[in-house]
Amino acid sequence: MPVQSLKGHLLIAGPGLVDTNFRRTVVLVGEHSEEGAMGVVLNRPSEATIAEAVPELTTLVDGSGVVYVGGPVQPSAIVVLAEYADPGGAASLVLGAVGFLPAEVDPDELGQLVQARVFAGYAGWGPRQLEAELREESWIVEPALLEDVFATSSADLWSQVLTRKGGPFGVLALMPPDPSLN
Repeated sequence: MPVQSLKGHLLIAGPGLVDTNFRRTVVLVGEHSEEGAMGVVLNRPSEATIAEAVPELTTLVDGSGVVYVGGPVQPSAIVVLAEYADPGGAASLVLGAVGFLPAEVDPDELGQLVQARVFAGYAGWGPRQLEAELREESWIVEPALLEDVFATSSADLWSQVLTRKGGPFGVLALMPPDPSLN
């Protein structure tokens, strides 16, 4: 049975997902096929600024912004997710006019970017691995919105998306980070 692509969707960590790399995370799926899946964690800002960590990107993005921890795979790899003013020439769109910048990018060929976010590393799954985790209810799936991708309050993103999903997920959104302190 072919894989139904979740590209452009969010994976919201379920309450049973205790892996420290993904606890209470929201992942934007950038690619999903028979070969596996990849995405970036949207709500794990680091303390490093773009100017400190990757100064060469300050021509594309505000250097005072922080680098986000995109996931545990290749933590030294830099991934840039951007909203294009004109997505016509963008190579890898994920959601509307939002896509990943190519690894070797010539700023003059990019066109205007509305906004961008820089990630160190990414999240990745081998063939059928994500499907197995979905069956185990490790992840809750929700269509992504532009405001999720570039949320200014990324620390609250997990609760915000669950609240938007509603029903029992709205109740889950109220769960404190450490339920034993409740």
